Amino acid sequence: MSRGGDEPHAHTVRLELADEPGELLRALEPVVDDGGDLLSIRYERADVTPRGRIPVEIDVAATPDQFVAIVAGLRGAGIDVVQAETERYSESFTVVLSGRLVEAGLSETVTRIRAESDVPITKLSLSAPDGTRDVSSVRLTGSTPKGEVERAMGVVRDVAADEGLRLIELDGGTGGDS
Repeated sequence: MSRGGDEPHAHTVRLELADEPGELLRALEPVVDDGGDLLSIRYERADVTPRGRIPVEIDVAATPDQFVAIVAGLRGAGIDVVQAETERYSESFTVVLSGRLVEAGLSETVTRIRAESDVPITKLSLSAPDGTRDVSSVRLTGSTPKGEVERAMGVVRDVAADEGLRLIELDGGTGGDS
């Protein structure tokens, strides 16, 4: 089973799958096709990610070359690979927006960020201690493909500036306050 002269060893890949019939089987095909030996599958269908997907962890025995091919095969098949070994394929950012969010239309602000950045908002919490017509704040966390945080943060900065909101970048961005 070895390719490239290397001995197979255990590798872990973390995926997010749509809750649809056949998705798990579709995710296992690249493992088999690229010579991996399935060791275990861990998932809990009731555990849903903020993006409405099912987290799945697969352990396979494969050579390093086989594992690279398996991950490429998964991604090529449109499977959302969140992590392969220690390499992460997604990153997140968290910001706080402050201003007259509720009165001005929080839903439209979030929709605009999602549409212009193509980034799902995975967490959102609103604080409006003095009511919806006064200053409120929202804490947003978004999840991006690896290397895309700065592009997404650019969209968030533009939306905040356009809508007259104060932006505090907590993580994933520059850590600054604008």
